[in-house]
Parts: sequence; structure tokens; C-alpha cells
Amino acid sequence: MERHRVWRVGENVDTDALAPGAYMKLDLPEMAGHCLEARYPGLAAAFRPGDVIVAGPGFGIGSSREQAVGVLVQLGVKAVIAPSFSGLYFRNAFNLGLLAIVCPEAELIAEGSYIEIDTEKSVLCVHGGENAGDASPRILDCDSIPSFLVEMVAAGGLLAQLQRKLAAS
Repeated sequence: MERHRVWRVGENVDTDALAPGAYMKLDLPEMAGHCLEARYPGLAAAFRPGDVIVAGPGFGIGSSREQAVGVLVQLGVKAVIAPSFSGLYFRNAFNLGLLAIVCPEAELIAEGSYIEIDTEKSVLCVHGGENAGDASPRILDCDSIPSFLVEMVAAGGLLAQLQRKLAAS
């Protein structure tokens, strides 16, 4: 199973922090470079494809702008893990191909640790961080994600999934 590097952000991360309004006129790749810059300068440049964001409660609050998900997809973020999400953000995440994982114990995942995501068992295996000296990973339970949403993310989002289905028929 693949391990993903963890980046921690705070609670109540709003859509304006993810996709700042001042940059909405830019195309998505340019806008992505400004993701979270007001709260965490330089973080967008540090992301690598496959990294994950772990947040506090209320991730994605604010407007329903899809660009707030699109910038994370553009940066190659594998998943966002939080105890709770804005409902609109949560749905937009899956629609655009970003895995959103509700984990009540997300605060136990330390910055710089690595995780394995098991969507079938609805668990995260946390390596490093606070239990860096432990031989075995910490296992955290998460809310289950319906298989059709996992498939949607794997396809690259709802539109990509529908395009593939239409091409196959």
C-alpha cells in the first residue's frame, strides 16, 4: 500500500484560503500556486503529488467555489482528511476527483508523518509522527466512503467518469 506525506493545516480552512479571491481571474495552475498562502506561505510549492492534507474541523467552509477543490487536485493532493467538512466542499471534492476522508481522530495525525489509506476497510495507517519509535503504525478509523465515490475519485471525478462511460457505450 502506498504511503503519503502529511501536511497539517488548521481548523475552519475556508475556500478563500484555498482559492483566494484575488487570484480567481487566473487559470487553475497559476491559482494553485497561491493556495493557502495567507495562512501557510510556501506550502503550495512544497506539496508533491500524492501528499495529503490533514485538517481540523470545518474544512472547506465558505463559498461553494469549485476552484477551492480544483487547486488541490492541480497540486496533486491525494486526499484531505478532517473530522468534518463543509457539505458543499465535501461533494465538490468527489465531483472533481479529490478524496475527502472524515476521520474523527484526525488530530492524532502529526505533521510530517506518512499514512496509508485503506478505503475498503475505512482506516488510516499512520507511520511516524508521534509514534515514530513504534514498530507498528497507529490505526485510525474513518467514516466509510461508498464505493461509487471511491470509483469516481479513481476516474478523476464525475465528468471524467461519465465521459469514460459514454465512450464505452
